[in-house]
Amino acid sequence: MSTESKPMHFIGAGETFMPPSYSPWAQTWHLLLKNRMALAGLLIFLIFFIVAIIGLIVTGGVDPILDPARVRLQEKLRPPLSLPKTDTLRKEELPALGIYLLGTDDLGRDVFVRMLQGAWVSLTVGFVAVGIAVGIGILLGGLSGYYGRLSIRLYHILFWSLVVTVAGFTFHQRFWAAALLLTVTITAVAWKRRLDSRLLPLPGPLRWLAMPTLQVDTLIMRAVDIMLCFPSFFLILTVVALLPPSIYNIMVIIGLTSWMGTTRFVRAEFLSLRELDFVAAARALGISDARIIFRHIMPNAIAPVLVSATLGIASAMLTEAGLSFLGFGVPPPHATWGNILSDGKAYIFDAPWLTFIPGVVILIVVLAFNLFGEGMRDIFNPKLRERN
Repeated sequence: MSTESKPMHFIGAGETFMPPSYSPWAQTWHLLLKNRMALAGLLIFLIFFIVAIIGLIVTGGVDPILDPARVRLQEKLRPPLSLPKTDTLRKEELPALGIYLLGTDDLGRDVFVRMLQGAWVSLTVGFVAVGIAVGIGILLGGLSGYYGRLSIRLYHILFWSLVVTVAGFTFHQRFWAAALLLTVTITAVAWKRRLDSRLLPLPGPLRWLAMPTLQVDTLIMRAVDIMLCFPSFFLILTVVALLPPSIYNIMVIIGLTSWMGTTRFVRAEFLSLRELDFVAAARALGISDARIIFRHIMPNAIAPVLVSATLGIASAMLTEAGLSFLGFGVPPPHATWGNILSDGKAYIFDAPWLTFIPGVVILIVVLAFNLFGEGMRDIFNPKLRERN
């Protein structure tokens, strides 16, 4: 049997060797495959995401397939992989799976079903809270990095104070005062636009309104410094204690206290990118600031934001679990990993699975997000990419 050999091509003296070119996404995926820890974190995250979606489907609705609130007092504190006592249970009380995979709690509720529901709650809190934090961070970081040299004048402060006052009156349903102030605000908008464009010089007695106070960058970064001075968890704990318990309040509060890191990342990227040649060329062509920011600068500054968001999801899930463990988190009847852990602390010797199961799951999921975030940091950073 004869085999035909393919002719070999040798590089001549005048030829150059060109390595295969990859798109940025293909190169990122190639580097991710080489980083086994980050790839393991991504796989665990995908499994967690699928489980959370399944948990929403089977535990949601008026008549769920798996009811996490089903109480079976005669089946309380059953260990994992226990079979139900069919002689003491009604037909509707029997577990849908025919077995208690992770045991039952002090009220006979199926821990496995409650963990499924808690997975969706933790995923929702993590993503929504981080979405709020990233949105605020991108806005403030972009303003600080691109418009940081601009000075804030007294009429700017008066104008925005008027806007906040209108919003306050509207929130408290004092619509007559809000309508009056809204008319004044519309007039102030027209004057502000003319003052900003220098089309309307101020008369002598009112020139103090154009007095510069401080720069935009100084204002935003001092606000970041003030927020960083407060211990975040205790600040969240204080606010949650003053507000009615709600899953939406938890998401908003965590998001409103977690934007400082993203703001610093975006500001640093904007400060370095706004001085580059492609931004100067865009300004020379007369492109608007909004298009320069969102079309040219933001895509190049988004990499550290993605890394910060990935690590922030793990932090938000830990914060929610801690609040639920202390009794300030998502209220019943929603099951979360934190309140399952809290319910099990009284039975740590009699029913240790109530503590170990949610604790180990929180550890694995948070570790997966951290590993994936660290891997993305290494991939997006050219200096750290050489290690891979």
